[in-house]
Amino acid sequence: MEELRVGFIGTGRISDLHALEYLANDRARIVAVCDKNYDLAAKRGAAWGVRPDRIFTDYHDLLALPDVDLVEILLPHHLHYQATLDAAAAGKHISLQKPMALSVQEADEMIAAAEKAGVIFKVFENFIFYPPVQRAKALIEAGEIGDPLTIRIKSNSGTSPNMWDVPPEAWAWRFTQEQCGGGPLVFDDGHHKFSLAWYFMGLAEEVHAWIGATEIAPGFVLDSPAIVSWKFSNNRYGSLEVVNSPELVLDTQHYAQDDRIEITGTKGVIWVTRGHGKMMDVPPVVLYRDRKVMTYSDMPVGWEHSFINSTRHFIDAYFAGQPPSLTAWEGREILRFALAAQESARTGQAVRL
Repeated sequence: MEELRVGFIGTGRISDLHALEYLANDRARIVAVCDKNYDLAAKRGAAWGVRPDRIFTDYHDLLALPDVDLVEILLPHHLHYQATLDAAAAGKHISLQKPMALSVQEADEMIAAAEKAGVIFKVFENFIFYPPVQRAKALIEAGEIGDPLTIRIKSNSGTSPNMWDVPPEAWAWRFTQEQCGGGPLVFDDGHHKFSLAWYFMGLAEEVHAWIGATEIAPGFVLDSPAIVSWKFSNNRYGSLEVVNSPELVLDTQHYAQDDRIEITGTKGVIWVTRGHGKMMDVPPVVLYRDRKVMTYSDMPVGWEHSFINSTRHFIDAYFAGQPPSLTAWEGREILRFALAAQESARTGQAVRL
């Protein structure tokens, strides 16, 4: 059987979720890993069955391996640009952590490099592959709420006794404008929410944002609370509300965060009631129409399943010769969403896209 051979560039905490489907899928295998922290790379490599001589601290050594077909690039945002150019030059297919770059110009150059090299270039996005989100999408496409008119997304972060133990250095770069490109919640994690808006409503025509600033520790300013509003074509609208509640205790095994989505159509409303965690003890998908409430619970709801489904989709697309989702061009458009929100908050004006 033909096999997709994968190298990981970056083996931080999130890499465990990216690895799940590669480890379970008979058509894929992780064959090399790289991280500037050798001990961390060695730990992941041992867990994933990677040979010791294929554990690196310089990603150029990994890119030089002739039997690596695809690289998963899981690096801080400011490193995406050069790593992508180098991977394309080495002839490797690319799955890149979101957001893809710090500017649209960087994104365009990265796309051009991948197209010149003839390699597949995916911007990794998992929220649109979360099973409750996919069920909501299927119900909408089946006409259950009529034509979608508005979307509301709510993102809460807080604390949890079961949340991931993320090292301080893994948080620090997210609070540095030159390395992150924006704040941790609205720009970094916000990419997921902008992707959801795109998934359900298409590309926005106009963005207006208010992004607050809350100092959570000396020198660490969180971009919260915040509201981002979108105007879509055909008189449709949307909003994202981001709130950090430091004393809000959440049920989660990952980040201390939870998300909800409400989509209103011409004849009904649909809710996705969870994301990273489980704030409400209700079914994951709820539909209202014709004076009736219908609920849907026959699906996995662990956040890890969004990663599994996203990676499985990529493997399937690779062997079928089909484009992945997000394509690099789609990732570029989501980046424009995020950058427009940053610009609107700075200027106090709506931004046309």
